[in-house]
Amino acid sequence: MPATQNAGRRDRFHAVAAGFLGWTLDAFDFFVVVFLFDSLAAQFHVTKAAIVATLSWTLLMRPVGALIFGLLADRYGRRIPLIANVVFFSMIELLCGFAPNYAVFLVLRILYGIGMGGEWGVGTSLVMEATSSRWRGVLSGILQNGYAVGYLLAAVAYRFAFPVWGWRPMFWLGGIPAFLALYISAKVPESEAWQRHRAPSTGAVLRAVGEQWKLCLYLLLLMTFMMFLSHGTQDLYPDFLQSQHHAGVAIASYIVILGNIGAVLGGIIFGQLSNTAGRRLSLIAALLLSLAVIPLWAFGGSLKALAAGAFLMQVGVQGAWGIIPAHLCELSADATRGLVPGLAYQMGIVIAARTPVVEYGLRNRVGYNWALAGFEIFTIVILAIAVAFGPERRGRSFLEPAPIESPVSA
Repeated sequence: MPATQNAGRRDRFHAVAAGFLGWTLDAFDFFVVVFLFDSLAAQFHVTKAAIVATLSWTLLMRPVGALIFGLLADRYGRRIPLIANVVFFSMIELLCGFAPNYAVFLVLRILYGIGMGGEWGVGTSLVMEATSSRWRGVLSGILQNGYAVGYLLAAVAYRFAFPVWGWRPMFWLGGIPAFLALYISAKVPESEAWQRHRAPSTGAVLRAVGEQWKLCLYLLLLMTFMMFLSHGTQDLYPDFLQSQHHAGVAIASYIVILGNIGAVLGGIIFGQLSNTAGRRLSLIAALLLSLAVIPLWAFGGSLKALAAGAFLMQVGVQGAWGIIPAHLCELSADATRGLVPGLAYQMGIVIAARTPVVEYGLRNRVGYNWALAGFEIFTIVILAIAVAFGPERRGRSFLEPAPIESPVSA
């Protein structure tokens, strides 16, 4: 019995490690571009706005990846689609470092969006199904922290690798995740929950999605505003620090690193809190924290004040996000857990994809400070209302079937 229990713990550890590392490295590959707006614009002889637009194209393609890899995950298991996804996005990122011109770079970022979109849903279903409900909240926070850690690693690479080697090696580092596929293949077991609830055909998966259409619409609304929350506070913040406050490469990097340390703490704290206080209440608490620190985050009078605001803002933002993997997996039907959470997550991006472009445009009308602050105030208020009136199925078993419920609960 002890040997069996130890084997079970090892399997859970490997599943969590694979999901966390996959999302970390995926996020690193995305955020590299955030730090290279000026360098890429100069290299490809285009405007900075054209480079900012590549972020939107990447985000727009993420639902395609979520659909493809999510269907594969519900039909054929979590492991093989996750391996294929990791290899795909790693190779595309590596090729970005060889792009000879803007057109090629844009095509590669579009293809990268497919890979990025597929990783989250497959990795999340694998991790959440491998863990007990007792640990689901904190591990949800740790898993989602992969996004913050990826952002942090991109900031570290920008601070130390970019000044020495330039922009191309920043993308070549993105080829490293391909080695993760070997780890998944050797160490990560297939999900028992998927084996119990495996759909007999792709059509059966799609029919199960149709039966949840009300819930899917609610999740689309929820994830759209969650994307406004994260991308609205993160994507342009390095440029805000450099353009508005004349922070150099080192200072901007350090502030982003500090913000992502706060994000890691927030994901763990609020993820664990959600196991006892509930998913909805903990989400709202994290949102209120982010709302409260907007004056410091957007209007701080010094770089020290802005750094404190960045830290606290990301505690709240990632605190809210840390609850999402567990929350969406608990809401989804068993036969669609690989597809529905990931597709809802990435479809939200379709609507939110132009967040950095909109904020950058608002900068010319109301100033950079109010462009960021006004956008996030609106986002947080609507999101808190949506969460308050939404459903919750905290702690439900993934091994036992759950009934389809209304998207609104008391």
